[in-house]
Amino acid sequence: MKVLIADSLPEVYVEKLRKNNLEVILNPKLGENDLPEAAKDVEIIVVRSTKVNEKTILGAKKLNLIVRAGAGYNNIDVAAANRRGVYVANCPGKNAQAVAELAIGLMISIDRQIPNNVSDFKNGIWNKAKYSKAKGLYGKTLAIVGMGNIGKEVAIRANAMGMSVYGKDISRIEGVAYKDFSEFDQVLPLADVISLHLPVTPQTKGMFDDKMFGYMKEGAILINTSRSEVINEEALIKAVKEKNIRVGLDVFSGEPEGKDGSVASKLQELENVYITHHIGASTEQAQNAVADETVKIIMQYIDSGTIAHWVNKARVSSSYYQLSVKHFDKPGVLASIMDVLRQGDINIEEVENIIFDGGLVALCTMKLVDPATSNMLEAIRRNPNVLTVSHTASA
Repeated sequence: MKVLIADSLPEVYVEKLRKNNLEVILNPKLGENDLPEAAKDVEIIVVRSTKVNEKTILGAKKLNLIVRAGAGYNNIDVAAANRRGVYVANCPGKNAQAVAELAIGLMISIDRQIPNNVSDFKNGIWNKAKYSKAKGLYGKTLAIVGMGNIGKEVAIRANAMGMSVYGKDISRIEGVAYKDFSEFDQVLPLADVISLHLPVTPQTKGMFDDKMFGYMKEGAILINTSRSEVINEEALIKAVKEKNIRVGLDVFSGEPEGKDGSVASKLQELENVYITHHIGASTEQAQNAVADETVKIIMQYIDSGTIAHWVNKARVSSSYYQLSVKHFDKPGVLASIMDVLRQGDINIEEVENIIFDGGLVALCTMKLVDPATSNMLEAIRRNPNVLTVSHTASA
């Protein structure tokens, strides 16, 4: 089995794959346009930031699994993967601490103007009066937009620094102190610092626009270590110029795909914008944790056929019918049950067959799009190898 790793991965983890009789192709310099040719006969692709586009997925006839060695997976064309039946998996939470550390680092750097301090010193300029005017972060209000794994880690660190933390997310995060907020127009005017930790979805794309920046107070700090698409860049530039918004970004529009070379952005012209090189997850600790999880995902897939952190698995409809059949574990029993459903033109969305200890009896649970009729259920019950039949509708 061939595994293509199209980004950097610590050598020790590459060797772990090779020791399991996998043919590993390691090529960290591959870009989006190089990938279709490189992946045409591989079964597994591993990427960090390299884009896996439709051409790559449709052209790789043996491809079964794409692993995003990180949390977000917007660099993978999931829709194309769905059309081909290719699994997409990620490694959530493994780099959360590293990204949180950078977010906090950017907050402190902006408040204390650390990059400007260093730059002036390197250029022979001493300007202690200018750089002695930091406001400090203790007691300041931080609004975290996106309280997932990374937002949670930012909240922990901000609490330790004595900040007053507000968080916004769909679900409550247990074990972390923060005040939940529901409306941006209530909290953003109070926030001294706003930190974004969002995936790119139709709801979050361009979320921070003129309206959102209008809520923010003069001179507030905005941090984005998530995805560039959640910010409207023209609105950001306007807010920096008109409201003195101070910004720390690890991502930005038009970011180069390669690891080195030149870069050009309108943001380079703005004094109050600090940008790092999309390095939020790039610590040795985080990379080892992500690489270890990547190897586990691949080996679990090979050993059992199951996918950990399978992100393009269909969500079962909230309205479905469940058929549970307890049966003797013999060849042909499940086939006969499914044949009854097939004749009734009923589609099975999910199926799980669990064997009882001893290997004599099993319980098969099926989620159906439509209900089985009483005649179908009676036909299944008449099977001499069927012990019990239960048919229910979801709540």
